[in-house]
Amino acid sequence: MSLTGLDSWRDGPTTSAIVGFVERITTEGPDFVEPDARIAVFDNDGTLWCEKPAYVQMDFLVRRFLEQAAADPSLRDKQPYRAALEGDFGWFGSAVTKHYHGDDSQLKELAAGVVSAHADMSVEEHAARVTTFFADARHPTLGRSYLDCAYAPMVELLRYLESNGFCNYIASGGGRDFMRPITAALYRIPPDRVIGSSVGLDYVESEGQGHLRIGTALEVIDDGPEKPVRIWDRIGRRPILAAGNSNGDVPMLCYAGISGGPALRILVNHDDPEREFAYAAGAETARQYADRFGWTQVSMRDDWETVFS
Repeated sequence: MSLTGLDSWRDGPTTSAIVGFVERITTEGPDFVEPDARIAVFDNDGTLWCEKPAYVQMDFLVRRFLEQAAADPSLRDKQPYRAALEGDFGWFGSAVTKHYHGDDSQLKELAAGVVSAHADMSVEEHAARVTTFFADARHPTLGRSYLDCAYAPMVELLRYLESNGFCNYIASGGGRDFMRPITAALYRIPPDRVIGSSVGLDYVESEGQGHLRIGTALEVIDDGPEKPVRIWDRIGRRPILAAGNSNGDVPMLCYAGISGGPALRILVNHDDPEREFAYAAGAETARQYADRFGWTQVSMRDDWETVFS
């Protein structure tokens, strides 16, 4: 095992950039950063775990859409229920891709379905459903549990940062309450350090006992410019390290560090069709920023010895 614990990373400029940054900010000198300011934020889908051929949460939601359509046949000709019934995962993927290109026409339909999927359910019941889903759900093409689809090099990076005094957060477009039940086991990131998209919650009382139930209004889509806003709202500090993989992560990466101060901005590029997937759709702007501003770009094909544990 290496001294850094980055055993799944190949030696080269990318690994050297990461290790060099951490050494600079943890060593007395002009770039030294006090431990309480060592904040790192990570996107989840496509950055910490696999997001193709569809988001993991989409599988969870599609199963719920099917339940709802079975209970209420009037939903069957409406999106996103029709796509769920027809197994049209392409519709869900195009909704997200179009969003990254400024067209939210399909995303609005999808968001309406997401909001209604678990309306009036207690947060505890929702968490139990998530846990049950992950107990046996498997990736459709990789032949492994979704819980085994985290990227081994990124999990090692989280451990390496943690060992050097960093506090790691997730700032993802994925659902906050979908991620929270599993992030501690997967990444050693506790629920209180998970920032994500969310539906509003309603407080209710019964016999002196308070409860939170999932509401019927979308609270926030934690993507694009909303990411740094939510990071500040939840953390109250500017991160010095940010990692993402798509156009929606660009504002978060730009927000890492202050002008002239130490910062590491990591963009994960999916270019390994043999071990994972190869795609650039939805990351065009991110790659342009990375090239222009000298961000650290991770090539799955060239920089990772192993993709999954």
